[in-house]
Parts: sequence; C-alpha cells; structure tokens
Amino acid sequence: MLNPNLDAIQLTNDDYARYSRHIILPEVGLDGQKKLKAASVLCVGTGGLGSPLLLYLAAAGIGRIGIVDFDVVDSSNLHRQIIHGTSWVGKPKIESAKQRILEINPTCQVDLYETRLSSENALQIAEPYDLVIDGTDNFPTRYLVNDVCVLLNKPNVYGSIFRFEGQATVFNYEGGPNYRDLYPEPPPPGLVPSCAEGGVLGVLCGIIGTIQATEAVKIILGQGNTLSGRLLLYNALEMKFRELKLRPNPVRPIIEKLVDYEEFCGIPQAKAAEEQEKANMQEITVQELKQLIDSGAIGQEYVLLDVRNPNEYDIAQIPGSVLVPLPDIENGSGVEKVKDLLNGHKLIAHCKMGGRSAKAIGILKSAGIDGINVKGGITAWSREVDPSVPEY
Repeated sequence: MLNPNLDAIQLTNDDYARYSRHIILPEVGLDGQKKLKAASVLCVGTGGLGSPLLLYLAAAGIGRIGIVDFDVVDSSNLHRQIIHGTSWVGKPKIESAKQRILEINPTCQVDLYETRLSSENALQIAEPYDLVIDGTDNFPTRYLVNDVCVLLNKPNVYGSIFRFEGQATVFNYEGGPNYRDLYPEPPPPGLVPSCAEGGVLGVLCGIIGTIQATEAVKIILGQGNTLSGRLLLYNALEMKFRELKLRPNPVRPIIEKLVDYEEFCGIPQAKAAEEQEKANMQEITVQELKQLIDSGAIGQEYVLLDVRNPNEYDIAQIPGSVLVPLPDIENGSGVEKVKDLLNGHKLIAHCKMGGRSAKAIGILKSAGIDGINVKGGITAWSREVDPSVPEY
C-alpha cells in the first residue's frame, strides 16, 4: 500500500502529539504521516541491524511491522542488538522485539514469524507487506530475500556489517538493480568469516541499521533520493563514507522461482567435505585433553597449538597452549613456526569451537605435519572442564 487511500487513514489526537515533529516537516506533513501509518514493513532478522531499524520504524509510526526470526537472545548479542535486554537472555528474539516495539508505539500491529525463512514459506510471509528489509547475516538468506522481492515486485532495503565496515543500498526499486547485480555468484562457503569469528563494532550496527530505516521511511513517503543504484560503504575507523554505482546487469538470469539457496551457495557440499575431513581427522574431547595436561604430556610429548587470533587469546587460554594464528598458517609463515615448535613432539590444535583448528590441521597435513583436533575448542573447555575460563 505504498499509495494508500489517505482519506481512509485517520490520525488520532495522540498521533498529532506524538508525531508533531514529523508533521511540521513539509516533506512529511499530514499525508506523509498517514502514509507511514498505512505502511507495512517486513524485517528479516532482529539482530544487529534489525534492532535499531525496528526501533526507528516503530517510533516513526509505521502501522504494521512483521518480524522473521527463530533465534533466542544470547548475552553476546547485547553489545549491539539494542532492542533486547538482559532479562530476555534465553528467550525468543521476536518476543523481545515485539515488547519493545509496543512500548514505543502501542498502536503498531506486530506480526511474528518464529521460523527460518525458506523457499517454502518466504513468498507467503512477504506477500502482505509493502517492502522488505534485509537484516540477515548469511548469503543463502540474502539471495532468498532478493528473489522473493523480485518475484513479488517489492523494494528490498539491504544492509550488511563486518568488523568496522558496513554497506547499505536499496534493491529492486523502480527498475533499479537487485542483489544479484552486486553478487552474481555467491562466494565460496567459509570465505567470509562470521561476526562470531571476526567480530563487529556494536555501534556500527546502529549506523547501518538506521540508514536502512531512513531508506524505508523515504520509500514510504516518496521523498528524497534513495540508495537505489548506489552502494553506500562506511568505514567506522576512518569515519568515511564512499559510494559505488550499481546498475542492472542486462544478462543476469531471470528469476522465475525460488530455489534451494543452501544448495545454490554450496553449503551442503561444504558441510559434506568438512564432515569427510573430520572423519579422516583424529580428534580428542576436552576431557581427554585435560587428562593429558594433568599427566604432564602437554609440553613433553605434545604441543598444544591455539590457532585463534591474538585478541581472542588475550581473553582466554587453555593452560600450556602456544598461539599461532590461523591466518599465519594460511599464508605459510606459521607453518615453519609450527615445525620449529614441534621439534619431534606431536601436535594437538584447538580454536574457539573446532572449525578453524580443523582447517589449520588440514593445511599443516599438506606440509607433512599430522595433528589432532580438540572437539568443541575452548568453548567446550569452558563449559565442560573449567568454567573460570571466560566464554565469549
């Protein structure tokens, strides 16, 4: 309903008081506030991006907001996912978000979809809404959101974040480009680290999320120039914005139906290869590692290698471990260091949860070094052996 019948939309006395600073803007006015009240927006994800944008959409007076998420609030979310609070840890994110939205805007209709967005349900979920905002953090869902918006002819307000950098644009709006014009093919699985591995500056999420909210409001109002055809790049460390032009690719594939996006992005194949690699890799539990440490075998018979990043090592360590970060092993400089450390000893490697150490062992194996992986990494050590070791 991007062009609603404004005569049918009524503002209450509370609306006039609440949105007075909007209404006195010539670019908004009474008609603009009625458009916001009549609008419906679907937000996919209530994480780092979804949190600020949902707060501002609710505060702007959006009449109907749909939220798709199936996760629960974790304490590690709270430094950036500001719609959630400590009392909601362990509870569904969508319920937390709904309560906060209604505190800001009690008249907003909040629709909850506590499910994973998939090819089976996405069209049905998105169809009733005027536009979709992508607050996700993985490539399969981003392609899915894009294709749904193309098939339903809805604008897709996009954002992404990593470490200190963010991106934002508007896809599929008034003949503009869509996500496949930016990424014709998905990157290989595992090439782009997650925020859990690479980290993210909390306030970065607020900046990109509020940019997404701004674009959504402008689209609803029909005011200003949107980011359609422009990819906005933000570097928080440098406090710099840049723009890249985006154009529709005339030879891009025509989207006619939804597909298996996990398959499209190579996720099953990557998981199968990882499982096969693990099947061929010797592993030990953290309890078995504890026995080796207690017996004095670490340092005498084995070298315990930690392949996390230095700042992670500063947070927590397993006793007797030696740090050689995975990036150093990948670029070759760490391989020689590992060889020097071993000096006839056997190798045991760990990371945060076991994935990076398995990758490191695979690289070292190609250099003639066999290793044993610690299942669950230092996270399992903290949970099952020594709770005094911080879990991050």
